[in-house]
Amino acid sequence: MTGPSREVAAVRLAVRRALEASGRGRHGVLVACSGGGDSLALAGAARFVASRLGVACGLVTVDHQLQEGSAERAAELASWARSEEFSPVLSVAVEVAGRSGGPEAAAREARYEALCKAAHDCGGATVLLGHTQEDQAETVLLALARGGGPRGLAGMPAIREVDGITFLRPLLGLTRAEVRAAGAEMGLKAWEDPHNADPAFARARVRSALPVLIDVLGAGVVANLARTAALVADDTAALDELAERAVSVARVPAGLAVDVLLTQPAALRTRVLRLYAAELGAGALSQRHIAALDTLVTDWHGQGPVGLPGGVLVGRSGGLVAPVRG
Repeated sequence: MTGPSREVAAVRLAVRRALEASGRGRHGVLVACSGGGDSLALAGAARFVASRLGVACGLVTVDHQLQEGSAERAAELASWARSEEFSPVLSVAVEVAGRSGGPEAAAREARYEALCKAAHDCGGATVLLGHTQEDQAETVLLALARGGGPRGLAGMPAIREVDGITFLRPLLGLTRAEVRAAGAEMGLKAWEDPHNADPAFARARVRSALPVLIDVLGAGVVANLARTAALVADDTAALDELAERAVSVARVPAGLAVDVLLTQPAALRTRVLRLYAAELGAGALSQRHIAALDTLVTDWHGQGPVGLPGGVLVGRSGGLVAPVRG
């Protein structure tokens, strides 16, 4: 009796390692599945691995209601998942229109809200996402194009906490071709999202550009971009840890002490300012916001407070950077 193909074994192993290394899954796992090749292969592998680990494995699909027939596709996917004995099986429709940011950001925000709620409803299940090595490479390229800095170049984390829910990306070390070959070997019929090739979306444009980079720079460019993300992520995590210590040193009852901030290198100082702004309730901070806060420390000449998302105002008064009450 022959075992699974190399690709199927690789995807199953990646899922098992992610669950075991993270120590997650005790409350069950939920596979976020769009019906595309990557997430469908992840679902098939997760169902296999979870059954052998004695872990409950459910599936959740999010209908963004942005395409004709999306509700029918979600229903078909849910029906397939039930036939494969995923439990629970959830299909969630979300409203994308009216949210801030571009269409991709709005859809992502709506999707994560839905996934977090679904996981909480399942008792805190761990959510598995089907991003591959190519997805990571595309993320790095987008960050480069947008001047995202180290945090953007770190790409998508393999493990992330959102609203108390753990998200795992087991397939970041595997290529899209490997993952989809595994899905085909499992007999899974994938759906191709037309948005993936729609030039109206930035990621789709990057996806179409990646083959050109491969032609020019060689086949290793995808793995190298993903490796860069992993290396930068390690550095960023270390700097963030140092910044958490530095913010406690700079903190005084009324704000942050400028003289202490000035002793910190820029990489730490700006992280301290980001942490402090987040504590004050400012969300979705851009590099522009952080740079403006930093001028209050390094180039203050009496300018007024900096306005941050969430209606937060931060200004300087003498030797302190502190919130300004409206």
